[in-house]
Amino acid sequence: MTFDFSQGNMTFIVEIEESGRAMLRHFCYGTATDERVKKAKWCPLVEVHIAGENADDHHGMKHTGSYGSRELKYVSHSVFAEKDGKRVVFLLSDGRMNTWISYRFYDEICAVRAFCEIENIGTEPLGLEYVSSFAYTGLDDGDAPVLEKAVRVAVPHNSTVRECNWQWYDMQELGLWRLSSSSTKRYTVSNTGTWSGKECLPMGAVQNADTGRCWLWQIEHSGSWQWEISELSNMLYVRISGPTEQENHWYKELKPGERFTSVPVALSVGADFERAVAELTTYRRRLFGGSAVNVGMPVIFNDYMNCLCADPTEEKELPMIDAAAAAGAEYYCMDAGWYANGTWWETVGEWQPCDWRFPNGIERIFDYIREKGMVPGIWLELEVMGIQCPLAKEWEDECFFLRHGKRIIDHGRYQLDFRHPRVRAHATAVVDRVVREYGVGYIKMDYNIDAGIGTEVDADSFGDGLLQHNRAYLDWLDGILAKYPDLVWENCSSGGMRMDYAMLERAHIQSVTDQTDYRKMTAIAVAAPTAVLPEQAAIWSYPLANADRDAAAMNMINAMLQRIHLSGKLTQLGEDALTAVREGVAAYKTYRSCLPAALPFWPLGLPRPGDSWRALGLCCDEERVLLAVWRLDADEEAVTLPVQGTSVRVLYPMDHGATAVLCERGICVTLLRQNTAVLLDIRKTV
Repeated sequence: MTFDFSQGNMTFIVEIEESGRAMLRHFCYGTATDERVKKAKWCPLVEVHIAGENADDHHGMKHTGSYGSRELKYVSHSVFAEKDGKRVVFLLSDGRMNTWISYRFYDEICAVRAFCEIENIGTEPLGLEYVSSFAYTGLDDGDAPVLEKAVRVAVPHNSTVRECNWQWYDMQELGLWRLSSSSTKRYTVSNTGTWSGKECLPMGAVQNADTGRCWLWQIEHSGSWQWEISELSNMLYVRISGPTEQENHWYKELKPGERFTSVPVALSVGADFERAVAELTTYRRRLFGGSAVNVGMPVIFNDYMNCLCADPTEEKELPMIDAAAAAGAEYYCMDAGWYANGTWWETVGEWQPCDWRFPNGIERIFDYIREKGMVPGIWLELEVMGIQCPLAKEWEDECFFLRHGKRIIDHGRYQLDFRHPRVRAHATAVVDRVVREYGVGYIKMDYNIDAGIGTEVDADSFGDGLLQHNRAYLDWLDGILAKYPDLVWENCSSGGMRMDYAMLERAHIQSVTDQTDYRKMTAIAVAAPTAVLPEQAAIWSYPLANADRDAAAMNMINAMLQRIHLSGKLTQLGEDALTAVREGVAAYKTYRSCLPAALPFWPLGLPRPGDSWRALGLCCDEERVLLAVWRLDADEEAVTLPVQGTSVRVLYPMDHGATAVLCERGICVTLLRQNTAVLLDIRKTV
């Protein structure tokens, strides 16, 4: 039996063999060929490693040849209609466990969302060591020269102040060139801990440079995860999962009658990498859905970066509020430090305002923000508690992450366990207070530690405790957002250390980075749309006190194709620089309504170290393109971009000597000075 779920330009075919095994024969862009079916002999829908069971493969550390993939047989499948697509669920069973593999398809999108659910229907416990969320074999055509010369893997390296750093590797660089019919070599990327992106974003891609075909995926989880590629049946495979025992200290003992659900993952396919990003961008919009209060993409001022730097007082805040309002900000968020007297890092946890900072009460600050026509916001970090916080001495150990009977400490903080009712009640009470008593409409929720592999409390393994906590926190957040539907929620973790779509399915805004240098910011801003929707990606614009007009304008352009997060010491800017800020905000408000439907592209490619020029474009619709261009240390004053249009004009800044003209190869942009930028408005006749 063969089941074809292909749609549009996406081919998705599942075959049930005579043995009863279910195989994902094809998942690709465009049409598949019979030859590819013959070569992809072993394409299981799922891999499930169970303690004490045989791994029937010469596999090394590869997650292949599992008991689950060998013994699970097809029982049935169901197709459920959804408002914007369909959900296909395959039921496999071996008599001891039922396994449901769920694929969610979306109308007019070349993407699928997948996860796996397992139920123990036997009489003995099943020890789960690995459960794939998505398994596919056939990323290449089985031809060794093609694999070695054409197939490339993209890895989104990530680090605080250097987020979204995509690097491409060929097979030989990864040690995966084909020398024989079997190999124990794999290439794996994983993350362990409470920061889902501390070394790499939970994403990856594989592309065939000959055909252009690209597979792009994201793991929608805020904790530990793993993916790998290698060879199976002379084909290149990918296995994508949440936490595993081998990589992440995760083990789950599934008792009779119990169920376990893997973390969801999403994969898009495209004619090339940019098209795959476009498909994933469209999928993310279906997942996120936006919110009524945030749909207008309001401009946010935050008083932290290159500004008050966690030292707010009434005396400092009031003139900054005036300046932010004059610049055109619509939200004003008071960042860290409002709750403490002096050194505060290890004392956080009570979240009460410091009296001396606000002699007229903290409410005076928020009242003043409202008087200036802005919505007030506040910074919190509710998932941690400082080791010197008085509450830490009162609360039982089970409120915190424990390993080997000891509380886990990272960077002077304890990790709170959101499975514990006392923790959830405390966090809810803090949000209730700041919303109801202070009247805030915006919360910047930060998270500045990594609590490691997990907790032993009420768990089968450290990783099991972490996964349960991750899910409990998301459940708590769902409750808060349902309770306060007009509240705008920013997700921050020392910048982009937890930039994943478990969080961003819920949070309205993502703090992309803590980078403080606007020139270095360009690389992050240009690459950010690969990981975050433009309407969710908060990019700092924070001109320094001595900034000239060029520096202020470049700061603005860094943020103007995504979400503007204003900061910097606006009260100390010269008139030229301040005018550049105000003009940038005003220009942004003329086109921001089109960003929630725009698709990104990169006419000069994704950023690389040492670039002299960078560019980011957004296709707003068939008739309009917005294009930002940065000249860094380039000696030449002009660059030609392969972008077609019938007209082009400088949208911002208007008087910096920047020019853009149509030419045979696209658009020629001239910037007279280094470290300057320009935003262009390109129109096309349809």
